[in-house]
Amino acid sequence: MKKARRALLGRSLRPVRIACINYAEEMMSERMMGRLTTALQKCYDEHFLPVWGYPIDLDVTRKPKPTDWQLLYFDDATHKNFLGRHELTHRGQPISKIFLKALGEDDPVSLAASHELFEMVLDPMANLWADKTRHTQYAYEVCDAVEEESFLVNGFPMSNFVYPSWFEPFEHPRGTKFDHMGSLKAPFSMTEGGYVIKKVNGRKVIKQFGSPEKRKRFAKEDRRGHRSEFRDPKGEHHPGRRAAKRRG
Repeated sequence: MKKARRALLGRSLRPVRIACINYAEEMMSERMMGRLTTALQKCYDEHFLPVWGYPIDLDVTRKPKPTDWQLLYFDDATHKNFLGRHELTHRGQPISKIFLKALGEDDPVSLAASHELFEMVLDPMANLWADKTRHTQYAYEVCDAVEEESFLVNGFPMSNFVYPSWFEPFEHPRGTKFDHMGSLKAPFSMTEGGYVIKKVNGRKVIKQFGSPEKRKRFAKEDRRGHRSEFRDPKGEHHPGRRAAKRRG
């Protein structure tokens, strides 16, 4: 936990500019892109910012500035602009990606976009871990544990997210909130539709699911480009392996 807190407290409180780029020519119109981005900004400012801090400015553009972070929308991972885009831009700035064709009927784009946005802001490099015990660490992901729960902003479903208390392994006063919607009752817990990424003994990375049904749904998902795959350097879908296969 100390590692994560040092990183978070050391961040600038000036707004981070995040370029929102729509490469999903088949699945999302520019009008929808504008409406979605407005809703995401409102959701962030009214719900996420008061809890976690770190202001952001979302900007719909096709010409990101060198210092911009990026939130990218693709139809799928075959788009020409996806090649080479993993977790960082060529200038070393963070990237998050949403693939619209991979989303199910019960997984609207706003739910996926808010999930990716929240987690990118809190852990841009997807490399922070919170200590539960001396031998067990949990990935610093703020939506995975409650990822199938949502609330509405401007008519768009937005992802539930955990609070700082969720990463604190000690006993908390009665009434402590561990997530935005009040579903969880303890640190490091999850809903039936959630999952967590754990590191055991500093090496082995595993995923734990809130229910057998969630495990089955997860196994059917196309995880290419997802943040969770960056956590395990030996994983089947690690970006380095994908790049090697494409270029080989």
